[in-house]
Amino acid sequence: MSLNDGLALARQYGVDLVEIAPNANPPVCRLVDFGKYRYELSKKQKDSKKHQHASKLKELQLSATISEHDFKIKVSHAINFLCDDSKVKLTLKFRGREMAHQEIGFNIINNFIKELAPYGQPENQPKLIGKGITVIITPLPKNKRAKPTSETTAESQKTSQTNPETKPIKPDTVINTDSAESNTLSNRPFENLVLPSEEKTEPQ
Repeated sequence: MSLNDGLALARQYGVDLVEIAPNANPPVCRLVDFGKYRYELSKKQKDSKKHQHASKLKELQLSATISEHDFKIKVSHAINFLCDDSKVKLTLKFRGREMAHQEIGFNIINNFIKELAPYGQPENQPKLIGKGITVIITPLPKNKRAKPTSETTAESQKTSQTNPETKPIKPDTVINTDSAESNTLSNRPFENLVLPSEEKTEPQ
């Protein structure tokens, strides 16, 4: 069919003549409603972007000595990532002698997975790789996924105004109670504490 015949046929049916394969010999054209065609094309592109978005990976790092407050903040971040159709990679790293108590790290990871159960599920069981435990959480389909609560959103917003983590005091840390700053404290329960090495032995 010639170009003129194709244009005449398009006018007859009130549609557009769109070239869909220009490199073919002869070129291939199609009678379509161009406005509807563009709408369907944009819809397909949006669907493909959604699938690409689901392949994004966010990483959260935990520690074996994480506090309860920091644990809840990390959970709220993970929930927001999963509700945004992103995968979440959990990594818990051991430091020093913590490797001797790997069960603590696995308990933290398993509790984290339980908190995320309404929003995502692990691709595999948590694995010990090197000096850390790693697991990837995949978001559930939207029709099976719980909606994030207002508390979760508010908790994640607080992290931008406060410190994200509070580091626990190490057992071998020495606290100086003689500093000027400590003297301003009204409650010092260990002020009169006598260590065993400082106890005086009275002669018999």
